[in-house]
Amino acid sequence: MDFIRNQLEGMGMSEPTIGYLSNIIMVIFIAVISVLANFIAKKIVLKTINHIVNNNRYKWGNIIVEKKLFHKLSHLVPAIIIYYSAYIFPSYQALIEKAAMTYMIVIMITVLNALLNVFDDIYRTYDVSKIRPIKGYIQVAKIVLYIIGGIVVISNMIGQNPLIILSGLGALSAVLMLVFKDSILGLVAGVQLSSNDMVRVGDWIEMPKYNADGDVIDITLNTVKVMNFDKTITMIPSYALISDSFRNWRSMQVSGGRRIKRSIYIDISSIRFCTEEMVAEFEKIHYLTDYVTAKTKEIHAYNIEHQVNTESNVNGRQLTNVGVFREYIHQYLRNHPKIHKDMTLIVRQLAPGDNGLPLEIYAFSNDTAWGVYESIQADIFDHIFAVASTFGLRAFQNPTGHDIVQLKEDKQYSSGY
Repeated sequence: MDFIRNQLEGMGMSEPTIGYLSNIIMVIFIAVISVLANFIAKKIVLKTINHIVNNNRYKWGNIIVEKKLFHKLSHLVPAIIIYYSAYIFPSYQALIEKAAMTYMIVIMITVLNALLNVFDDIYRTYDVSKIRPIKGYIQVAKIVLYIIGGIVVISNMIGQNPLIILSGLGALSAVLMLVFKDSILGLVAGVQLSSNDMVRVGDWIEMPKYNADGDVIDITLNTVKVMNFDKTITMIPSYALISDSFRNWRSMQVSGGRRIKRSIYIDISSIRFCTEEMVAEFEKIHYLTDYVTAKTKEIHAYNIEHQVNTESNVNGRQLTNVGVFREYIHQYLRNHPKIHKDMTLIVRQLAPGDNGLPLEIYAFSNDTAWGVYESIQADIFDHIFAVASTFGLRAFQNPTGHDIVQLKEDKQYSSGY
């Protein structure tokens, strides 16, 4: 500054003019130095660092470059130059230092925010992130960072100790609790969800209250994002997963078996005892040969032992077509390549009702994929409906318009019309 003033005095300029021109020249000089330093930091130093990081074999290097961590950090260079050049302007030194310091604090907040994002992205590259997501904690850390950063910025601008401002926040605690109510509830819920392993990213959850039925794609401080199977997105408050009930299908996916629980309704009027001709036909069925042979011998031995009069089917023990059909379904499922052999497999009768006698199949497919599961279930019942008539059974069905028309035509035919 003195050198510039001496040069201007040598030109014969007046004192006020020298003061203005010297200040303008110094401002331009500092601006040029700042721009030059920023250029060097971004074009030379930053490119060198990015080159080194990109050639690193670790994935986190690419994440750091993607989040522009060093790019944000480079903004500190001109601010530092301006801060340490403030003494050149004694009249404005305090104002310049406060402005430069405020800018540096804001830059540091953005750098720390980017660093938290980097940490979160690096953590997501590990499988444990699906079991123990930390995005909610990262958001809490960001809130704390912004609060502390805001307090430091305000204290720097008004020239007060940050602890004084912090002590004043105690009186605003009730207001803060109200403002950050959802965040506090979300934090508590996040801790409980994580510690109890209630939900993970990738889990299929079902929550009818919020019309949610799909895969969890993100867990944040305040919300759990679910992509439904129709590709819509449902946002569920994190604390709702603690206060309300929901269904998590994870254990089904992990077990490798998905339950099939469906019934075929048999017309009760088609149920009857097996004749010798029927038994002979059943013995030809691959899945029933051993069963029918063994069961026939067992029944015959029982009736002889108890001297049963077999001239009436009511006496003694007899095979029924529905009983043989039930055993056939059981053997068919046991030999089905898509049925899980190590899980429950039951074919049972339920209480008969207006729709006939329900034969319920309770089994597990060995593929949990939705499309494959539905295909397996459909193939099984296609086969069961098709073979029911082989056992002299009819699937129950309420009369349709076609049935009524057919009945009317049969009646007219029998009447001679």
